[in-house]
Amino acid sequence: MKRLISLLLALSTVLAACGGNSAATPAAGGLPADAAAVAADRGLTADDVYAALKTYTPSGQLDPYIMFASGGQGGQVLVIGVPSMRILKLIGVFTPEPWQGYGYGGSSDAVLEGGYMPNGDELTWGDTHHPNLSETNGDYDGQFLFINDKANARLAVIDLRDFETKQIIKNPNAINDHGGAFVTPNTEYVIEGPQYAAPIGWEYATQAEYKDKYRGLITFWKFDRAKGRVDESKSFQIELPPYWQDLCDAGKGPSDGWFFCNSFNTELATGGAEQGLPPFEAGTTKNDTDYLHIFDWKKAEQVFQAGKAEMINGIAVIGLQTAIDENILYFAPEPKSPHGSDVTPGGEFIVVGGKLDPHVTIYSFDKIQQAIAAGGLDKDAYGVPVIPLDKVMEAQVELGLGPLHTVFDDKGYAYTSLFLDSAVARWTLGGPYASKHPEEPWTLVQKLPVQYNIGHITAAEGDTASPDGQYVVALNKWSIDRFANVGPLLPQNFQLVDISKTGDQMKVLYDMPIGMAEPHYVQIIKADKLKPFEVYPEVGWNPETMSVDPNAITTAEEARVERNGKNVEVWSTVIRSHFTPEWVEVNAGDHVVWHLTNLERTRDATHGFTISGYNINLSLEPGETQTIEFDANKAGTFSFYCTEFCSALHLEMIGYFLVKP
Repeated sequence: MKRLISLLLALSTVLAACGGNSAATPAAGGLPADAAAVAADRGLTADDVYAALKTYTPSGQLDPYIMFASGGQGGQVLVIGVPSMRILKLIGVFTPEPWQGYGYGGSSDAVLEGGYMPNGDELTWGDTHHPNLSETNGDYDGQFLFINDKANARLAVIDLRDFETKQIIKNPNAINDHGGAFVTPNTEYVIEGPQYAAPIGWEYATQAEYKDKYRGLITFWKFDRAKGRVDESKSFQIELPPYWQDLCDAGKGPSDGWFFCNSFNTELATGGAEQGLPPFEAGTTKNDTDYLHIFDWKKAEQVFQAGKAEMINGIAVIGLQTAIDENILYFAPEPKSPHGSDVTPGGEFIVVGGKLDPHVTIYSFDKIQQAIAAGGLDKDAYGVPVIPLDKVMEAQVELGLGPLHTVFDDKGYAYTSLFLDSAVARWTLGGPYASKHPEEPWTLVQKLPVQYNIGHITAAEGDTASPDGQYVVALNKWSIDRFANVGPLLPQNFQLVDISKTGDQMKVLYDMPIGMAEPHYVQIIKADKLKPFEVYPEVGWNPETMSVDPNAITTAEEARVERNGKNVEVWSTVIRSHFTPEWVEVNAGDHVVWHLTNLERTRDATHGFTISGYNINLSLEPGETQTIEFDANKAGTFSFYCTEFCSALHLEMIGYFLVKP
């Protein structure tokens, strides 16, 4: 308690000098009596007070960082402020989301349909894992966000001008996608890896045919930045052996043009415990090492453009033998059961942690190039050249149990999540980073306990060429005793960690429950890099085309209903607190096309639109135009109303949709 009072006294002096709360009653030494009473009553320690000051964000003050988190089985993306750890938005991606009217009648229906199965079967949920921000020269540029769907091998593109999903693509040859969505340094490509091997194109094959017919498959989706869309015609895939490819990272600086992915199940285990065979968890962990996959993606691009690929289900696939013959693919042994291949900010090293090895292994890109140039490499069972570990390893650092994923800061430190230890390990980089910190290179500096079972980890801009430092976030799988009991299904726990000081001074600042599925991975960007719209640029803006919609109207006088046989077209305006027209009458069986334009130009003047009984719900932001299309297959009297509380007369903002029998 003496330590607490000393800290509070020091803080009170600072607050007084800065013109603190003059209305508060001062206690002895100038400490506000109410603050001292709160601290004493709650038993707060000096560390508690420090954490509160580091994370408290007064009303009206904005966070300097924005965190994008995958939404796990919810299929969405979470937007979170840092250090306040306040959820700012949920972005609808693979799962319909009613607040935004995503998937309930507007243009987003077509976006979702883009990710359906080739035969048209609906996919209305996703398992989002790895959000990745677009990059320019290896740094986040704040323009786009990409996210994968592990369950269904899909990729989504989110435009950060309005934080809305613009495109969903279903991979035509892969059924799973865990290793996505990682970008090259200038967002030329978005990389998608499958994880679980399967026959290419989901063809049927038994487990007995695993070695010959099952394959891995990595996809290079070509991104057209000007259009804000993936160009499938310029995208390609590379066939791989049936190891389970996992997480990837792009080289930068000296390693630009190369890509690195870890893998597991080099054992080619097929499961079958019910038949007396080794179960997957045993069969996939027999070997002492797995394979780091090393790709020359610029060479692969040249091979694809030269026509040396086979078209399978509408996309070009570079065959495994071609990848070997054209010197595109190499392997190097890595710690068993790895989960993360993370390139240092300058691109000199690749860090790999193996869940069943207490070390992280650091690979030198320069040594990789020397080994490739020297030649004489052995091959794996499929003919892929394998570079010996001692030829490419720069260092190993023993950290603890269950190392997974690694991120970096601006002081030459690396941070690795330790799943089994439930800790964040801070350790020093060597080489060009050795002068940035006071400790010896390649040494463990601190293990900070977190609660509990940390999976991924992130740092402020920690995946870029110029990390910021300041904060790490631990993405913990279990919360157990951290929060109120809300039943057997508990929230995940994001813990904000202060990394602003060197040495062993890391501190946990904040516990944040995530009670909406299981986030897997996040990225943190400086808030001032994001340039989102405050309102759409012009009245009549179509968020799908990012241009004025030809069916938009700009005045209530233009609102109308037109009939052409059994087709009825409606043009409506929306403004506080009125729809025009208020009556729309059709006949049962009519096909209805309804255009709605929000005329507002005031920030946050959003309106909603729903027709009761018709499963239609739109969110119309200021200036937005949306079009819904449906059959009037239910006769009766239906209200339509604004779902977003918009004004004092919000409840009066209604109309009637009359369907004559």
